[in-house]
Amino acid sequence: QVQLVESGGGLVQTGGSLRLSCAASGRTFSRYAMGWFRQAPGKEREFVAAISWNSGRTLYAGSVKGRFTISRDNAKNTVSLQMNGLKSEDTAVYYCAGRTTVVPATSPREYDYWGQGTQVTVSS
Repeated sequence: QVQLVESGGGLVQTGGSLRLSCAASGRTFSRYAMGWFRQAPGKEREFVAAISWNSGRTLYAGSVKGRFTISRDNAKNTVSLQMNGLKSEDTAVYYCAGRTTVVPATSPREYDYWGQGTQVTVSS
Protein backbone atom coordinates (compact mmCIF):
# COMPACT_ATOMS: atom_id res chain seq x y z
CA GLN A 1 0.00 0.00 0.00
CA VAL A 2 1.23 3.48 -0.88
CA GLN A 3 0.03 6.77 0.56
CA LEU A 4 0.62 10.01 -1.32
CA VAL A 5 0.53 13.49 0.21
CA GLU A 6 0.81 16.61 -1.93
CA SER A 7 1.99 20.01 -0.81
CA GLY A 8 3.07 23.32 -2.29
CA GLY A 9 -0.14 24.61 -3.78
CA GLY A 10 -1.29 28.17 -3.32
CA LEU A 11 -2.20 31.45 -4.95
CA VAL A 12 0.15 32.94 -7.52
CA GLN A 13 -0.06 35.67 -10.11
CA THR A 14 0.01 35.05 -13.82
CA GLY A 15 3.55 34.36 -14.96
CA GLY A 16 4.64 33.21 -11.54
CA SER A 17 6.01 29.88 -10.37
CA LEU A 18 5.09 27.17 -7.89
CA ARG A 19 6.68 23.89 -6.95
CA LEU A 20 4.43 21.02 -5.95
CA SER A 21 5.76 18.10 -3.99
CA CYS A 22 4.36 14.66 -3.34
CA ALA A 23 5.63 12.55 -0.47
CA ALA A 24 5.09 8.82 -0.77
CA SER A 25 5.10 6.14 1.87
CA GLY A 26 6.00 2.55 1.14
CA ARG A 27 9.17 0.70 0.33
CA THR A 28 8.29 0.09 -3.33
CA PHE A 29 7.99 3.73 -4.39
CA SER A 30 11.12 3.52 -6.50
CA ARG A 31 9.48 0.84 -8.66
CA TYR A 32 6.43 2.96 -9.47
CA ALA A 33 5.86 5.35 -12.30
CA MET A 34 4.40 8.59 -10.98
CA GLY A 35 2.18 11.23 -12.46
CA TRP A 36 0.53 14.57 -11.88
CA PHE A 37 -3.04 15.28 -12.88
CA ARG A 38 -5.30 18.25 -12.38
CA GLN A 39 -8.99 18.92 -12.20
CA ALA A 40 -10.66 22.27 -12.62
CA PRO A 41 -14.25 22.92 -11.47
CA GLY A 42 -16.74 21.34 -13.82
CA LYS A 43 -14.07 19.58 -15.82
CA GLU A 44 -12.70 16.07 -15.96
CA ARG A 45 -9.40 15.15 -14.41
CA GLU A 46 -6.66 15.68 -16.96
CA PHE A 47 -3.09 14.52 -17.37
CA VAL A 48 -0.29 16.98 -16.64
CA ALA A 49 3.00 15.07 -16.46
CA ALA A 50 4.43 11.65 -15.65
CA ILE A 51 7.81 10.10 -14.95
CA SER A 52 9.19 6.58 -15.10
CA TRP A 53 10.65 4.76 -12.12
CA ASN A 54 14.22 5.80 -12.88
CA SER A 55 13.46 9.24 -14.34
CA GLY A 56 14.55 7.93 -17.72
CA ARG A 57 11.31 8.88 -19.37
CA THR A 58 9.00 11.83 -18.85
CA LEU A 59 5.68 12.71 -20.45
CA TYR A 60 3.94 16.07 -20.59
CA ALA A 61 0.60 17.38 -21.70
CA GLY A 62 0.93 19.73 -24.62
CA SER A 63 -0.54 22.59 -22.61
CA VAL A 64 2.29 22.49 -20.04
CA LYS A 65 5.27 21.34 -22.09
CA GLY A 66 8.13 23.78 -21.78
CA ARG A 67 6.65 25.36 -18.65
CA PHE A 68 6.37 22.45 -16.19
CA THR A 69 9.05 19.97 -15.15
CA ILE A 70 8.46 16.72 -13.32
CA SER A 71 11.22 15.12 -11.27
CA ARG A 72 11.64 12.53 -8.56
CA ASP A 73 14.02 11.60 -5.78
CA ASN A 74 13.73 7.91 -5.00
CA ALA A 75 16.02 8.23 -1.99
CA LYS A 76 13.52 10.64 -0.43
CA ASN A 77 10.37 9.03 -1.84
CA THR A 78 9.27 12.28 -3.43
CA VAL A 79 8.09 13.47 -6.80
CA SER A 80 7.89 17.14 -7.70
CA LEU A 81 6.31 19.36 -10.29
CA GLN A 82 8.02 22.67 -11.01
CA MET A 83 5.54 25.01 -12.64
CA ASN A 84 6.78 28.16 -14.34
CA GLY A 85 5.01 30.72 -16.46
CA LEU A 86 1.69 29.95 -14.82
CA LYS A 87 -1.50 30.94 -16.59
CA SER A 88 -5.05 31.36 -15.35
CA GLU A 89 -6.01 28.16 -17.15
CA ASP A 90 -3.60 26.25 -14.89
CA THR A 91 -5.94 26.89 -11.97
CA ALA A 92 -7.07 23.51 -10.63
CA VAL A 93 -6.66 20.96 -7.90
CA TYR A 94 -3.47 19.06 -8.62
CA TYR A 95 -3.20 15.38 -7.77
CA CYS A 96 -0.19 13.14 -7.42
CA ALA A 97 -0.69 9.57 -8.61
CA GLY A 98 1.28 6.34 -8.68
CA ARG A 99 1.01 3.18 -10.71
CA THR A 100 2.43 -0.22 -9.88
CA THR A 101 4.63 -0.43 -12.92
CA VAL A 102 7.78 1.36 -14.04
CA VAL A 103 6.31 2.86 -17.22
CA PRO A 104 4.48 6.20 -17.07
CA ALA A 105 1.01 6.64 -18.52
CA THR A 106 -1.30 9.52 -19.39
CA SER A 107 -4.69 8.08 -18.47
CA PRO A 108 -5.89 8.44 -14.88
CA ARG A 109 -7.38 4.95 -15.16
CA GLU A 110 -3.85 3.55 -15.35
CA TYR A 111 -2.98 4.77 -11.85
CA ASP A 112 -3.54 2.84 -8.66
CA TYR A 113 -2.81 5.36 -5.91
CA TRP A 114 -3.88 8.97 -5.49
CA GLY A 115 -3.18 11.82 -3.15
CA GLN A 116 -5.81 14.12 -1.73
CA GLY A 117 -4.90 17.01 -4.03
CA THR A 118 -3.56 20.51 -3.56
CA GLN A 119 -5.18 23.69 -4.88
CA VAL A 120 -3.34 25.90 -7.33
CA THR A 121 -4.93 29.24 -8.15
CA VAL A 122 -3.45 31.58 -10.73
CA SER A 123 -4.78 35.12 -10.67
CA SER A 124 -4.42 37.76 -13.36
